Amino acid sequence: MRFFHRLLVSFLLFVALLPGVGVLAQTTVAAGPHSEEEDLRQTVRELALRVTALEEELHRQRAGTAMESASLKPAALAVPRVDVRSSVESLSTSGAAETLPAASVATKSETGQTATAQNTPAASVLPTQLPGGATLNYAFDGYYGYDFNHPIGRVQYLRAYDVLSNVFSINQADIVLALDPDVAAGRRYGVRFDLQFGQATETLQGNPANEPRPEIYRNIFQVYGTYVVPLGKGLTVDVGKWASSLGIEGNYTKDQVNYSRSFYFNYLPFYHEGVRASYKVNDKLALNYWIVNGTNQSEPTNSYKDELFGFTAQPTKHILWNFNYYVGQDHPDVTPATNCNGPIQPGLCLKEINPAPDGKAHIFDSYVTWNATPKLSVSLEGDYVVQREWANAAPGESSAPSHVDGGVAYARYQLTPKMALGGRTEYLSDRGGLFSGTTQALKEFTGTYEYKFGEGFLARAEFRRDWSNVPFFLTNKPGVLSPSQPTMTVGMVWWYGGKQGAW
Repeated sequence: MRFFHRLLVSFLLFVALLPGVGVLAQTTVAAGPHSEEEDLRQTVRELALRVTALEEELHRQRAGTAMESASLKPAALAVPRVDVRSSVESLSTSGAAETLPAASVATKSETGQTATAQNTPAASVLPTQLPGGATLNYAFDGYYGYDFNHPIGRVQYLRAYDVLSNVFSINQADIVLALDPDVAAGRRYGVRFDLQFGQATETLQGNPANEPRPEIYRNIFQVYGTYVVPLGKGLTVDVGKWASSLGIEGNYTKDQVNYSRSFYFNYLPFYHEGVRASYKVNDKLALNYWIVNGTNQSEPTNSYKDELFGFTAQPTKHILWNFNYYVGQDHPDVTPATNCNGPIQPGLCLKEINPAPDGKAHIFDSYVTWNATPKLSVSLEGDYVVQREWANAAPGESSAPSHVDGGVAYARYQLTPKMALGGRTEYLSDRGGLFSGTTQALKEFTGTYEYKFGEGFLARAEFRRDWSNVPFFLTNKPGVLSPSQPTMTVGMVWWYGGKQGAW
C-alpha cells in the first residue's frame, strides 16, 4: 500500500512539474540574462504551491480510503474502543440506545506527531427504530438456581420460570416489535409482536391438555393490532393475543420487583386471544372489557366465550388501582378422534363429548400500587377464584366448587440509582387442588437484591422460601417430600431497544 502511495505521489509531481518545465524553457529563450533569476524564483514558488495542493489532495484521498475500509468491517469492529461500563451506562431507561461516549483516543501518526480522533457517535449494532415510528427491542434473561432440598431431577415445584436447580438456564430470549398509536401525530393504529424462546415459553404457552394445537403458537407470546376509536377521550381496541393482566406480575423480569414469580402469577391466566377494549372516562378512570376464547387458549376447547369486566383507577398521582372480574368455562366439549375422512389440518379431527361439563370459573382479582416516596413503592394483590365442573348437580355430576384465595404484598426500596431491595410475601389457600393438585395452604417469602450496571443490564440475587402445611416439595430421597423449599437464585437480565417504559 505504501509503495502504491509513493508511486502515485511521484506521478502527480511529474505531471505538476511538466508545465513548469515548459514555462522555464520558454522564459529562458525569450528573456535576457538580467530577468532569468527572477523568472526562476517565480517558477519555483508556483511549483511549491502546486506540490502543497497535491499533498493535501492525497491526504484527503487516504482519509477517504480508510473510512471505506472501516465501513466494510462488522459494525462491532468499526466502533471506536470505549470502556465497557461507560457503554452500558449510556443506555436510556427504556433500553433505547443513546450515543456511545465519543472516542477521544490519542494516537501516534506515521510522522511521530500526536493526533486526536474526531468525536463521532458509534453506530448502533442492532436496529432499534424502524420507519414510521415502530421500535425493535431485544431481551435476554438467564439464571442459576440452587435448591437446598437437592430435589430429584433438579426440579423446583410451583415455580413459573426458575424451574431447575443447580443448572445454568436460559429463562427467555425475546424480540419485540412495537408500534404504539400516536393520536396527536394522526396515527390511530398500532401493532405489537413478541417472539419468545426458552424455558418461559413452556410455561406461558398452552399444552394439549388445555389447547388443541399449541405447537402453532409456541413462540408467539403476544401479537395484536390496536386502533383508537375517536369516541370521547378515546376507545382503544386490541385484536389478537396478549398477556393477561390478571395479577400484578408480568412476563419481563426487568419490570418486576423480584426475579422469581409468585404463586399467583403461576396460577392465574398467562394469555388470552380475542378482542379487548379500554375506554378512558377521564384522566382518573378507564373501563375495560374483554371477550376471548378462554384462559391460556389461542384456540378454544369449547364454544363458550370468556369475558372480563374491570377498571383502572388513579385517584391520586401516587396510587394506581386495578380491579378485574373474569368469568369463563374451560371444560372441553370435544376430544381428539381418528376417523375423519375429509382434508383437514392436523389436529382438527375431533369428536363431541356428550354430555360436556359446563361449570364456570369466576376470578376476582384486584391490585393496587402506592408510590409512597420517590424511592419506596408498596403493592398489594388480592384474589378469589371459584370453579365448578358442572353448573348443576346431577347423578354422577358434582357441582361442588374448588377455591383458590389469598393475597400478595410487595415492597421495593431504591437504595441508590444502581441498587435496590425488593421483598414479597404471599398466602395461597388451595382448596380442592385447583392450583397444585393438593388441598393445602401455601406461603412464601422472597428477598431480592438488585444491582443495575446500567440501563439495559441488571443482576438480581434472591433468596426464597416456599412452605406448606403438608409435605409437598421434592427432596433427594424418592417418595420423601418436604413441607418447605428454600432456594437461592442469581438472575442476569439484558435488554436493548427503542421502546420507552415497561414492556
